[in-house]
Amino acid sequence: MRHGKAGLKLGRSSSHRKAMFRNMVTSLFKYDRITTTDVKAKELKRWADDLITLAKRGDLHAQRQALSIITEKEVAYKLFNEATDRYGDIHGGYTIIAKTGNRPGDAAPMSIIELVAKEKSKPIQPRSRKAAKTAETKKKVEKPKEAAIEKPVPAEPETQAENA
Repeated sequence: MRHGKAGLKLGRSSSHRKAMFRNMVTSLFKYDRITTTDVKAKELKRWADDLITLAKRGDLHAQRQALSIITEKEVAYKLFNEATDRYGDIHGGYTIIAKTGNRPGDAAPMSIIELVAKEKSKPIQPRSRKAAKTAETKKKVEKPKEAAIEKPVPAEPETQAENA
């Protein structure tokens, strides 16, 4: 029985699985978005949410726990510096998973996993070609800035001496 055994095996040994998720979570924090299979994305979400919770706590013990998972020090420092600003008032749900279709080689279902930011509230990708075209046209058609309209200076009245 699998009582109390959280996580997926994914057909890998425990050391391979741990190394793979450590590399994936480092890449996720480094680039803010990665593409992977659906099953790996769902498991990676658990790892990423735990690390962001550690980063929000921010004490020395949390930093050492995060550095034992994240493989690059610069990425860990970036995470701890940005965590309170980016996720300060959010209590969970730090990542979004968007399905992108099947991989051409083996038809594995693929997903994009992305970190959520305060200022970002747009979807990851348009869902159809029509939506993509309307998004492009909205970007292209911007309202021109109103040009300063110069008022014509009234001409001085002509005198009779000039006409003669």
